[in-house]
Amino acid sequence: MFAVYVERTDSADPLGALVIGERPAPAAAEGWTTVRVAAASINHHDVWSLRGVGLKDEFLPMILGCDAAGFDEDGNEVIVHGVISTPDWTGDETLDPDRTLLSERHQGTFAEYVTVPRRNVVPKPAGLSFGEAACLPTAWLTAYRMLFTQADLSPGDTVLVQGAGGGMSTSLIMLARAAGFRVLVTSRDAGSRGRALEIGAHETFESGERLPDRVDAVMETIGRATWSHSVKSVRSGGTIVISGATSGDATAAELQHIFFRQIKVHGSTMGTRDELEALARFMAETGTRPLVEQVLSMDQAADGIRAVKDGDVFGKVVLTLS
Repeated sequence: MFAVYVERTDSADPLGALVIGERPAPAAAEGWTTVRVAAASINHHDVWSLRGVGLKDEFLPMILGCDAAGFDEDGNEVIVHGVISTPDWTGDETLDPDRTLLSERHQGTFAEYVTVPRRNVVPKPAGLSFGEAACLPTAWLTAYRMLFTQADLSPGDTVLVQGAGGGMSTSLIMLARAAGFRVLVTSRDAGSRGRALEIGAHETFESGERLPDRVDAVMETIGRATWSHSVKSVRSGGTIVISGATSGDATAAELQHIFFRQIKVHGSTMGTRDELEALARFMAETGTRPLVEQVLSMDQAADGIRAVKDGDVFGKVVLTLS
């Protein structure tokens, strides 16, 4: 079958490790099912995989991709949940210490077919296209969990999103606005601040700029470059939700601020199958749609991955199969 995969990793030249060609069609193990992929979306995880981060040589060759939507074995339209927990795990699968993502130990979604545990497919709402649905399982699901599971927010509360652009930030902005939160956004780039306003932000600020008032919650995915600003921008008793540190670990935790102002700090990663299903319903019911920057055929995956790697996209890049 047609697939986009990696045979060897390369930290210096990740795109040089990308292979587009043929791989054996997967055979579903007991308790697993095969999904015919209609669309997939690109994440930074795919760039890290090409660099060898989180992908061990013993699992190569590996088909890339965490996200997909398509058809199950009965012809139902489904979304693939990319978090694979151990078979006997019950409860929140993101807390399983042995969990993994598709394309880490199990072949990923950038192919004609992908196999996943039967419990890892959820219904695709009719109101979402396959391309839109394929954007949900990583960035949008992570944003959903940050906002609705971890942040303790109510409609009318104010949330600060650190950074604008890319699938993660745009999903946070659009979901927060659809949920009735007041949305503030920071960015170093004036163009990104302008686009953030177009997709739902109420106000935007330069990175590090002092806000007129402290916010109820901060969505933090950047780390060292924004951590101090996040701590100083949240109200006493408010919440900072962390789901990444793209600029590196914070050099100082600023514990005095955290304990004296009783700031809650929540780590968050990905989301559960139930949250993915709830997210899909939320999107369909509110009319919210992922911001898709590019739609490419899967044989153009190198162009899409390069754009994500270089930060040349504001929303998501979708790959389609005819």
